[in-house]
Amino acid sequence: MSFLRPPVMEEFGAAAVSRPVPAARKTMPIDRVFWSHFSPNLGPGGWVTGVLLVALGLDFRAGLLAILVGNVVGALPVALAAAIGPPTGLTQMEASRRALGRLGVRPPAFLNWIYCVGWDAVNNVPAATALMAFLSIVAGASPPFWLALGVLALVQMAASIYGHDMVQALQKYLGAVLLLAFLVIGVQCVSLGGALPRAAHPPTLATMLLAIAILASFNLSWASYSSDYTRYLPADSDPKRVVGLALAGLLGSAVPFQTLGLLTAASIAEPSPTAVIASLQHAAGPLGPVVLAAIALSSVTGNSFNDNTASYSLISAGIHIPRVLAAIITALLGYGLAVAGAGRYAALYTDYLVVTMYWIAPWIGIVLADWYLGDRTAHPVPPGWTRGATIFIMTTVVTILLFSTSQLYTGPVARWLGGADIGYYVGFFVAALWYGHGAARGRRPVVRA
Repeated sequence: MSFLRPPVMEEFGAAAVSRPVPAARKTMPIDRVFWSHFSPNLGPGGWVTGVLLVALGLDFRAGLLAILVGNVVGALPVALAAAIGPPTGLTQMEASRRALGRLGVRPPAFLNWIYCVGWDAVNNVPAATALMAFLSIVAGASPPFWLALGVLALVQMAASIYGHDMVQALQKYLGAVLLLAFLVIGVQCVSLGGALPRAAHPPTLATMLLAIAILASFNLSWASYSSDYTRYLPADSDPKRVVGLALAGLLGSAVPFQTLGLLTAASIAEPSPTAVIASLQHAAGPLGPVVLAAIALSSVTGNSFNDNTASYSLISAGIHIPRVLAAIITALLGYGLAVAGAGRYAALYTDYLVVTMYWIAPWIGIVLADWYLGDRTAHPVPPGWTRGATIFIMTTVVTILLFSTSQLYTGPVARWLGGADIGYYVGFFVAALWYGHGAARGRRPVVRA
């Protein structure tokens, strides 16, 4: 039975990240595609996002519409990117070097490493809070936040040190346990009823666009990870099936959790992990400890992903250190950021993560245009800086300066539109069309080494 097979430790060296997975190692069962895109979204982050929609002023109908639109918009590019892994055998960042070049891939790879550190912190804040509450109930004593956080960070770091096979096993088997636990929690919460969220006035277009952008970012953030966890599939895997499983995993976890957050927002004081955890624990009654344990464990599935992908990205950024050391550095920085930002969870989520997301949209637009419009015959990797890398940098900078919306900075076009956030869409389509025009004419080839 496959679940009795011990995970195989991934190679420690930096070179293993930059070369394709050998054909003999490409034996991953295709069902893992679903779990690797489903399990990382199992946690309070989606619930908090649903509550955040009500805080923005959306009623139930508008909130549900935003959830459906935002998740499809964010998930589709991720699912399309998943199909790049099997034929190339490369991580997502290394696969993008075909469009950006070996030098040009370094800026997005470094940005992705920083992004992984941020998600590490965001996922661990509610998990550590839940672990403290769980231990207070079952052991009669609650450890300090830094210690609870440290325990979780060590478990996640150990999984990422072991590498791809261990991370995939956690997604499938721990993910199945979490799915069952959260199903019970969700049924219990919905059975208690409660008033649906209402708004005094219909939401403005700017508010709807901001809500959809936040929801799109929830799934789009996985675009820079996707083929990391499909590259061990056989090269002849059906791309339509890979895309379908990835899309089902993303939507099957994000949409229900965010909808539950929307349904329970009336009983939650604020869009913060502490308020959400307290509300879920109260709604679960005698199952309260199960809620807390599930939330604590959910960070393991999400952050083992983050730490492992971060180790790949740091190496792709030109920092040639062992993969294990890269994973350790990421986990330690994520730990420090979580301790520093624990009291500002909502601001960290809506400002730091949303602003840094602006680079992902043009990057994935270029990657998908190159893959789906280019010629896929073997060809050497461009050694330096390509036209695609220039398009990426220019589009990212202009998108942030003109279109971004946050408490940190709002661009002039966003102000003219009343705060409407269209930066992701502009960045994605401008970069994709700009690059795709040249790719269709020049027929950029696929890279396999």
